[in-house]
Amino acid sequence: MSNQFPSAMLASNDPLSRRKFLAASSSAVGAGLFATLNGCAESTTARPVAVEPKPGEAITPAPTAGVVSASEAPEVSDLKFGIIALTDCSPIVIAHEKGLFKKYGINSTVSKGASWAAIRDALSNGDIQATHMLIGMPIASTMGLLGSPKKPMVVPWLLNRNGQAITLKAEFKGKVGSDPNALKPFVDEAKAKGTPMTFAMTFPPGTHAMWMRYYLASGGIHPDRDVALATVPPPQMVANMKVDKMDGFCVGEPWNARAIADGIGFTSITTQEIWPDHPEKVCAFTAEFAEKNPKTVKAVLKALHEASVWLDNMDNRPEQADIVSAATYINCPKEIILGRLQGKYDMGDGRTMQDKNYMIFHDRNCNYPQLKCNRSRILK
Repeated sequence: MSNQFPSAMLASNDPLSRRKFLAASSSAVGAGLFATLNGCAESTTARPVAVEPKPGEAITPAPTAGVVSASEAPEVSDLKFGIIALTDCSPIVIAHEKGLFKKYGINSTVSKGASWAAIRDALSNGDIQATHMLIGMPIASTMGLLGSPKKPMVVPWLLNRNGQAITLKAEFKGKVGSDPNALKPFVDEAKAKGTPMTFAMTFPPGTHAMWMRYYLASGGIHPDRDVALATVPPPQMVANMKVDKMDGFCVGEPWNARAIADGIGFTSITTQEIWPDHPEKVCAFTAEFAEKNPKTVKAVLKALHEASVWLDNMDNRPEQADIVSAATYINCPKEIILGRLQGKYDMGDGRTMQDKNYMIFHDRNCNYPQLKCNRSRILK
């Protein structure tokens, strides 16, 4: 197999439209030869996909929902999707709750995992067939890195961009803002006393580990020598800070906002301030499942596409927050979830901002891989 993505899967100086991307990826999926983390083959025949809803158009399934032609019927109709309790699981949850998976012939079940490692293992052993996942995890799994069993995985869909942050405990309010250089004297003092400060991220090959390391290093703090780095599942971040087990953490929402609401921390900086529109979570499959069931994967992508369009209609964000706040999903008050979904950032230390780079699920070519990044701000 070729080691290059199909040309239609990469952004260049002539970006693809979302429909062209979906058509190209669906064609490759239909042939069972779409982009994998090991490589892929070229596909030359584009096949049509569902028409994108018009702005504001309801996405409640049509009366024919669940009726799929024999030629397009998924090979496997019963699918279990894994999620972690984070706001960016929303495309999977909305596709399930709004009947969009059903519309394309998928009987979906959503299962909340306890940790990223548990999600990875569940996908590897077939307990779930698709999952919400950190973008670095399928790469690590495919290569057998950092404790991952060597299991090739594919990433045909990027779920979201933006919406993560670095939280520091409340005692640093007024002493440290967005610049990690202000944190270094405290780190040096703790290290000299033999009690290094502790910072947490969610999984070693994940984006939060990269953000946390980058943030510390940009302030002259060596992430391996000057502090202790811990791996903590996202929903447990706030509880661990409450009992003083960490000085800071990097995680997705709503747990940064929850730390502020609980009065135990504040947001130092958001990840989109470091890299606007950075890639974040993906929908992953094992390569074996995807190659055996290309029509199933195609059906999943169609449903996720419609859910993503719905999610980026800002009028729908209150309903989104209401749905995903449920105990079966994020288990966090909807009011805490909603503010940052709308770009309303109270950083918890007196700073506020209306962020245009809030979490997105569809806009600005969110859902396909891009060859070039657009970093306009780098910490110094």
